[in-house]
Amino acid sequence: MSKTKSIEEINEKIRTGKAVVLTAGEVSAMGKEMSPADVLKKVDVVTTATFGPMCSSGAFINFGHTEPPMRMERITLNNVPVFGGIAAVDAYIGATEVAMPHDIYGGAHVIEDLIAGKDVLLQATAKGTDCYPRTEVKTLINKNSVNEFIMFNPRNAYQNYNVAVNTTSKIKYTYMGTLLPALGNANFSTSGELSPLLNDPELRTIGIGTRIFLGGAQGYVAWNGTQFNTGKPVNAHGIPIGNSATLSVIGDAKQMSTRFIKAAYFEKYGVTMFVGIGIPIPVIDEDMAHRVMIRNSQIETNVIDYGSGNSELLGKVNYKTLFSGEMILNGKKIRTAPLSSIKVAKEIAQILREEIISGRFLLTEPVALFSKTTGLNKCEIRI
Repeated sequence: MSKTKSIEEINEKIRTGKAVVLTAGEVSAMGKEMSPADVLKKVDVVTTATFGPMCSSGAFINFGHTEPPMRMERITLNNVPVFGGIAAVDAYIGATEVAMPHDIYGGAHVIEDLIAGKDVLLQATAKGTDCYPRTEVKTLINKNSVNEFIMFNPRNAYQNYNVAVNTTSKIKYTYMGTLLPALGNANFSTSGELSPLLNDPELRTIGIGTRIFLGGAQGYVAWNGTQFNTGKPVNAHGIPIGNSATLSVIGDAKQMSTRFIKAAYFEKYGVTMFVGIGIPIPVIDEDMAHRVMIRNSQIETNVIDYGSGNSELLGKVNYKTLFSGEMILNGKKIRTAPLSSIKVAKEIAQILREEIISGRFLLTEPVALFSKTTGLNKCEIRI
C-alpha cells in the first residue's frame, strides 16, 4: 500500500519547521526525473498561482450609518453605480460596472483605489423613512473609514480556458483582448503548470473552506464558482480541455495589495480586474504527487474563433507551445501571448511558499468538496 499523509500531519510539519514546500514550477521540473513516489517522499506542499483578468469579481462594503440614519438606495462611488438593494448601508460594487457605456474607469478602479488607501467619493440618495429619515449624502470614504470592505468574487481561477483567435477580416475587441483579423494573433489566459486547478484537476484537496492567497492577503474558497462545469472532456493526462471548474472566493480587501489587485481596461470592450490567487496543494498521496508534476506540454486547451460569433472550435494546442510565442493553426504560424502574467504568478507562488514555511499560513481541510457536474444550462432568449 502506498504511503499517504493527512493535512493535519502536514500542518504539524509546518508548525515544527520540517515541511518541504516547493512551487508548482519547481515540482514540474522535478517530474522530468522523479517518480510520483519520490515526490511524495520529498515534498509536502506545492504552491500554485495565477494572476489574470477575472471579470466576475467585486466587493461588499458597509459604509457605516450616517447621522441621522439613512437607507441608501441609489449609490455611486466615484460616479460608478453600486448595488444598494441589500440593507441600509451595505452595498456591492462589481468590477466591470461603469457610469457610462464607454467609460474606461469602473468598479475595478474603485476597488483598487480603496485598497490603495485613497479617498473615494460616496454619493447616495433615498426616499427617506420614519426609521431612516435622511435622503441624501455626499462624502469621502476610504478603507479605514468604512466598517467592512470584503472582496467576494463569484467566478475566479478558471481551471482551464480557451485560446482566442479571429478568422474574420476585421479587428475584434473582446474580453480576451484585441484579436487581429485573419488569425493575426492568439491570446490565452491561464498560467499553465502553475495554475491552481490544473494541479488538482479532480478537486480532491480544494473545496469549501480552503484557505488561499487572495490579492495579497489570506482568503478562502467560499463555494464553487459560477459556470462551474466538471463535465468537460479530459486529455490523456486527466486535464480538462477548455474552461471547466471555477471558484467563488472571499477575503478582507482591507488587507490586500494593489500589487495583486489591478484594474484594467480592454480597448472597446470594457473594464476588468486582474486578481492574484495562490492555492497550496497538499501532497497527500502518489496520485496527488503525480498531479502536481504536470508540465505545460501535458496541458491542452481549445482554440476558439471569437470573431465569427458562434465560438467555432478550430483545434487544440498545449501550453508549452502557447508560451513559446507562436503556434501553427491550419498551416499558418500565429503569434501567441498570455493575458495573464506568469511573472506575477511565480511571485505569488513564492510568497505563499514563504508564508507556509514561516508557519504563518496553515493548510485547511475543506468543509465540503465540490459535486461533479455534467454541463451548463443555457438561457434561451426569445425575441
